[in-house]
Amino acid sequence: MGIKYLKINTVDNVAVAICDLEAGMKFVVDGDEVSLLHSIPAGHKFALKRFEPNDFVVKYGYAIGHAREAISKGALVNEKNIKTNLDGVLEYSYVPKLEYPEIQNQNRTFNGYLRANGSVGIRNEIWIIPTVGCVNGTINQLAEQLRRETNGVGVDAIVAFPHNYGCSQLGEDHENTRKILRNMALHPNAGGVFIVGLGCENNQLSAFRESLGDFDATRIRFMETQKVKEEAEVGMDILRELYTLVSADERTQLPLSKLKVGLKCGGSDGLSGISANPLLGMFSDFLVAQGGTTVLTEVPEMFGAETILMNRCDTPALFDKTVHLINDFKSYFIKNEQPIYENPSPGNKAGGISTLEEKSLGCTQKCGKSVVKDVLMYGETLKTDGLNLLSAPGNDLVAATALGSVGCQLVLFTTGRGTPFGTFVPTLKISTNSTLFNNKPGWIDFNAGEIVENKTFEEMLVSFSEYIIKVASGEYVNNEKKNYREIAIWKSGVTL
Repeated sequence: MGIKYLKINTVDNVAVAICDLEAGMKFVVDGDEVSLLHSIPAGHKFALKRFEPNDFVVKYGYAIGHAREAISKGALVNEKNIKTNLDGVLEYSYVPKLEYPEIQNQNRTFNGYLRANGSVGIRNEIWIIPTVGCVNGTINQLAEQLRRETNGVGVDAIVAFPHNYGCSQLGEDHENTRKILRNMALHPNAGGVFIVGLGCENNQLSAFRESLGDFDATRIRFMETQKVKEEAEVGMDILRELYTLVSADERTQLPLSKLKVGLKCGGSDGLSGISANPLLGMFSDFLVAQGGTTVLTEVPEMFGAETILMNRCDTPALFDKTVHLINDFKSYFIKNEQPIYENPSPGNKAGGISTLEEKSLGCTQKCGKSVVKDVLMYGETLKTDGLNLLSAPGNDLVAATALGSVGCQLVLFTTGRGTPFGTFVPTLKISTNSTLFNNKPGWIDFNAGEIVENKTFEEMLVSFSEYIIKVASGEYVNNEKKNYREIAIWKSGVTL
């Protein structure tokens, strides 16, 4: 490997180790010799100057915190010797900085499923969704029996999605559960949906049916188990009818403008903001230029980089919505007596991420440079093409579920630590480093680590885009191959 460290921005006063560096190694950075005082693990930072207490530490061209104590030139810089600069609910001013990346519309296509209502799916699956957790056992058995009968032939998957909610919830929690399940039922990746209720839950089947609005009654079916004598028999009859319909569906060529992609990261390391996240940003700009849609969420991981997003809002009204997006989430932390700017997780720290603003400045690179076209609350669905912001927490499964619920057919998930999970839409993992890609081939679908080795961003964007088109056209990703498919619904209030 040629490159051993990277100074990301000309104004940075720390550099990032690309590989493990030993104490005593010497580098000349911008004409100044730096001798390492400590061993620096890959992804971690070392000081390019001497820091006095409270001096700003700058990475990506922005302050990521300040020195807790004096830090010598060449020393390891991590959460032990720097501290966040961030604070609570703030007032913001709109200073538009709108960029329109010059990217040609290539008129690319993929092979997807055009639904009767005009929506487009990239999978043709049968989903069994419970209105309440009490029937989780029932839906799991129904899905297993249909898989046995059909051997999965003719459809992309037959999946039950158990969850713990639908009863004993109040107010916003109840509405969140209903909205997420409603959006799943209407999602175009499902050719057929079977909604199974109990009968006495507060997420009543009749009210849930009304919440769907105008829907295809041949493709979305219902069963209330307390009203049938033998739910296994009745349920299988309905599922067999759905299977006959869904298995006859065929892919058709569709413009890339119909693709809607969620942007997510988790288990980050010091290379996340150097390799995988910027690659996603380039792809986001590319897809938006083709008329497609991308969605960025994880609001707590916007803290510290929020003004960058606010000033990319297309209108003052969207700026105001983004301010509420940020401050409402901060108020949620305050209401629950939790620190707003808690440091990243142990895995993030071990990977080289020291403060929340450092993670945020890396995370927000996933959405490129395009203009923000809409801001959505949790449980809402997409209305506007282009880059959207979505309110949801940083938790991997909750956020990924929210991205699927908003209408994304696919979630792109960058990681420097690795994770096997998948939500109810294909969840494609992009590694920030080659070691993870090589060690976890059953988890990671695409390696962005080559960017810090021997590939340019432009080369990687071409191969990444081609791969995304293959996935949208039916190629399975690892979570689908292993049948790792789950949902998680955001809960913040009282359970009765």
